[in-house]
Amino acid sequence: MEITLVQGDITEQRVDAIVNAANSSLMGGGGVDGAIHRRGGPEILKECRALRASRYGGGLPTGQAVATTAGLLPARWVIHTVGPVYAESQDRSALLASCYAESLKVADELGARVVAFPAVSAGIYGWPMDDAARIALSTVRDAATDVEQARFVLFGPDAYTTFQATLDRLTQA
Repeated sequence: MEITLVQGDITEQRVDAIVNAANSSLMGGGGVDGAIHRRGGPEILKECRALRASRYGGGLPTGQAVATTAGLLPARWVIHTVGPVYAESQDRSALLASCYAESLKVADELGARVVAFPAVSAGIYGWPMDDAARIALSTVRDAATDVEQARFVLFGPDAYTTFQATLDRLTQA
């Protein structure tokens, strides 16, 4: 699988699926989640409400993933995943890795070939960017998937630089 990095706005990516760093309620929020819901329009929220009324009455569990329409976004689907909140006192890296692995499984079920990822948990959830990049890139690189391109869409120059340095280290290893 090809892994690419771009600095930009994930809601502008013309891909098969956009991964949303969602909160467990699936009802939108801040950061990437809020941007996806605002730009994607009411169809995303409508499907999220249906998911909450059926399979995910208590919310989407951390590390899991589920798909909805992409609404008005230039993608076919949004894959919602709930990242863990960072805590120095507890190793939650397996949950963060699960966000990427489960998102790829959902992408495979959908037949998505190009998937755009944000830096899950590296914003308001406080995950250190260098560790978030290592977990994200190594998990995606090592996944057994039919996805042909994983595109990491990083909002600012610091995130992009960190992901690029991490990708360089992983490809040299």
